[in-house]
Amino acid sequence: MSAEPAYLHGTSPAEQDRLSLLNRLLNDAALRELSIQPGDSIVDFGCGLGQLSLEMARAAGSRLLGIERSAEQLARAEKHELLDLRQGDVADPPLRAEEWGRFDLAHARFVLEHVGDPLRVVRQMVRAVKRGGRVVLQDDDHDVFRCWPEPPGFAALWRAFQRSYDRIGCDPFIGRRLVSLLHEAGAAPVRSTWIYFGSCAGERKWPGFVENIHSQLAGARPALVEGGLLGAVEVDRALEAFLSWARRPEAAIWYATCFAEGARR
Repeated sequence: MSAEPAYLHGTSPAEQDRLSLLNRLLNDAALRELSIQPGDSIVDFGCGLGQLSLEMARAAGSRLLGIERSAEQLARAEKHELLDLRQGDVADPPLRAEEWGRFDLAHARFVLEHVGDPLRVVRQMVRAVKRGGRVVLQDDDHDVFRCWPEPPGFAALWRAFQRSYDRIGCDPFIGRRLVSLLHEAGAAPVRSTWIYFGSCAGERKWPGFVENIHSQLAGARPALVEGGLLGAVEVDRALEAFLSWARRPEAAIWYATCFAEGARR
């Protein structure tokens, strides 16, 4: 991730656990959309814990290069002969001279929403792939998230969570900009779609979805309160109401991750 601004969610053990859970909820669908081919050479910008990186490497049957700024993330990341994980900034990636322009696929997920200059990162991704190589961006547009029936106080809590992004120079709505970023970075946009991320109380994965959203918002509590975005009492009541709501048989979460693909000209 870029050195500026700071990662909103931090790198605490609780956040590491949330990210690991998020990988388990999303990775199968992400892999289907990625359509990785045997032999693909892949560079993963902002690889985090390396869980999706390893699955991509296995799908390709070749070694993957992962870039991650956080030493804490890398310390807990997957260790495997198929992974070459390097600490570095995605805006100035630690690629060797001979590695530029040789990859079949450059990938980034949940990275651009946390950097101050996402276009610079996408330009580096385009530069990293060969001509005709693929650049895939997966990221959030937090405005599309819905809970129904809506838990008391949740709308105010979610709005405050979104505003906490721009307070540190990040963009909670970056997902809607992915195709534009590919175009501005010099790639030819070829695909735009969603990866559905939702569930209802009757599904097996429901507790995981509830835990992910709750822990994400609970982790943002200090930023919300200290930033004057929402009072501590309002945050705590909304979080408690969310957990109570999640036990209702008709409770449902509707969300999707934005997915865009381009090709280097």
